[in-house]
Amino acid sequence: MTPASVGFQCPECMREGQKSVRQPKRFTGARVGFRALPVTFSLIGVNVLVWLSIILTGWHSSVLTQVLPIRFRQFCLGPDDRPVVVPREACAQAAEFGSRWYPGVDDGAVWQLLTSVFTHIDLLHIAVNMLSLYMLGSFLEPIVGRLRFLVFYLISGLAGSVLVLWATDPNAATVGTVGASGAIFGLLGVLVVLFVRAGQSLAPLLPVLLINAGITFFGNGISWQGHVGGFVGGLVVAGIFTQFRADRKAPLQWAALGGFTLVLLAAVGVRMALF
Repeated sequence: MTPASVGFQCPECMREGQKSVRQPKRFTGARVGFRALPVTFSLIGVNVLVWLSIILTGWHSSVLTQVLPIRFRQFCLGPDDRPVVVPREACAQAAEFGSRWYPGVDDGAVWQLLTSVFTHIDLLHIAVNMLSLYMLGSFLEPIVGRLRFLVFYLISGLAGSVLVLWATDPNAATVGTVGASGAIFGLLGVLVVLFVRAGQSLAPLLPVLLINAGITFFGNGISWQGHVGGFVGGLVVAGIFTQFRADRKAPLQWAALGGFTLVLLAAVGVRMALF
């Protein structure tokens, strides 16, 4: 078993899954191979680049740790390292004394919905997440295609961020949520849908699913909201693409995907309006 911050990935299970699935096809019908993984490696590269940027600009004190993680609400971290909810102007006036401004989605930092998916602070966190991404990507990208794999990752990550906003106490959400875990859980959800639609048994995946579920709900410092939201997002987008499989139905795929994205963004707007 390979430890991961999103749980455990089982190499034997993945190999068994590859054996049990018929000769791979894109879900538009075209056959593909398992050679190149440009999107998987590009995603890994972006994650690593962001992590290195954080390390080289101060690590835990880097300004990137202020703006990239997703936070429900903005706050000002005073010289005594105590978070205080004050207007940005007041925080700026105290900057000479060491105060730092941390933007939140409620303050208009909507970029955090996706930048958080590419942000890691600690070496172990990014190492195991990228290993998990590589293992899932090496299986999924050749099957679903490059663009679809990228969409699965991004939309799953967005869905995880949306649930973080809805299921986190805004009055206690001064600690930002980071990591690709939500997107990776989404890819795991995609894998489940592909197995089901191909008529394959989920038995090879059950150990992975159960262990990940246990870590999600019982692990320390784990954003269960990001994991669950990402997993559900992966189920939805994979369902959309497998429902409209033929090339001639590609416009329906993208229309449905666009609709789901709008639903997620609307959910963010509603959450902010209710706060």
